[in-house]
Amino acid sequence: MEEQHSRRQQKIFRNVTLVQAGLLKKSRRPLPTIIGLLVTFAVMIAATWGAHAYFSLHSALVSMNGNNGSTATSARIAAKKPISILVLGVDQGLEGRNDKGNSDTIILVTVNPTTKKATITSIPRDTLTEILGETSSTSYYMFKVNSAYQFGGSSGSVKTVSAMLNVPIDYYVEVNMKALKSLVNALGGVDVNVPFSFSYDWCDFKKGKQHLDGRHAIAYARMRYYDPRGDYGRQLRQRQIIQAVVKQGLSVNGLANYQKLLKVFAKYVKTNLTFGDMTSLAINYRSAASNISSGYIQGHDATISGTSFQIASTEELQKWSNKLRKSLGLSTQTLTNQETRQNSLNETYNGVDFSSNETITNYTIYEANSITPRSSDSW
Repeated sequence: MEEQHSRRQQKIFRNVTLVQAGLLKKSRRPLPTIIGLLVTFAVMIAATWGAHAYFSLHSALVSMNGNNGSTATSARIAAKKPISILVLGVDQGLEGRNDKGNSDTIILVTVNPTTKKATITSIPRDTLTEILGETSSTSYYMFKVNSAYQFGGSSGSVKTVSAMLNVPIDYYVEVNMKALKSLVNALGGVDVNVPFSFSYDWCDFKKGKQHLDGRHAIAYARMRYYDPRGDYGRQLRQRQIIQAVVKQGLSVNGLANYQKLLKVFAKYVKTNLTFGDMTSLAINYRSAASNISSGYIQGHDATISGTSFQIASTEELQKWSNKLRKSLGLSTQTLTNQETRQNSLNETYNGVDFSSNETITNYTIYEANSITPRSSDSW
């Protein structure tokens, strides 16, 4: 356990060192803009197009989730219960990376077939949270939410986000960030409403409706520093792409190209949804795709020991916990976790004011179950 803890600390130290040196911030690797659960619905509809489509779909999905396709549909989906899925865009294999990478796009999707509503909630990758989910370690650690994937994979990310918002997460969809270009091209491009004119990565965008191919979709989702809303503006454009892919995927043109879509899914998507799950989702949950609400968890800019974070106030976390629990048909509960404890301690001892728009420079991370600040050596 000590050896594993040491390895984890070394990984964290590497990340923090790169951030402090400005290397991660300046990286131009494309932000992984991803498809979400509802796109899966669109692909599943292809199964209704006859036996050939059905078996082609079955073969591709076996490649996606690593089983033989015979696993029974989960009890929740079989019973048409509300479900939640964590969608992770991961950066494996880009710019020479050989490690597991981080989940630089994190979106929580809820779908309720009874209310016929779905939600898409973006979680900023730099949000401070307790990292959970390592296989054999229960050591306490607060860091950026996107690092949960590096230390615990999809399972670690699911546990971390679930605890942060007090929301059960039933499934995950893990998408390699290389998927976007191929996916959009397979759909014949997508239409978005560009909020303002800009140029990025040799691509020009004009305010108003514009048709994007795969390369332009990646550039549209990547741009951050020219957006007056910064990372939140980028998240908004990510959700635009997701919803455009959903719309195009449900169109006749998208269904006609199902074989291209299946190849993209088989190569770039991993999920714990079985073939039976997906088929049932396509049939019984599709109505929710016409009533999607989206948003993001608003954080405060903060600098802790020279590293940039987003700190979500307890009020903001409680708001989203309530909304997501209600969307799943659950009663609301007072949120009590390490994030709310840290916020309370910082308001009490450091005078942190979450009503201010100024960057927070006096936020301190405290040791577990203690009012003792964590030593900077532990970074």
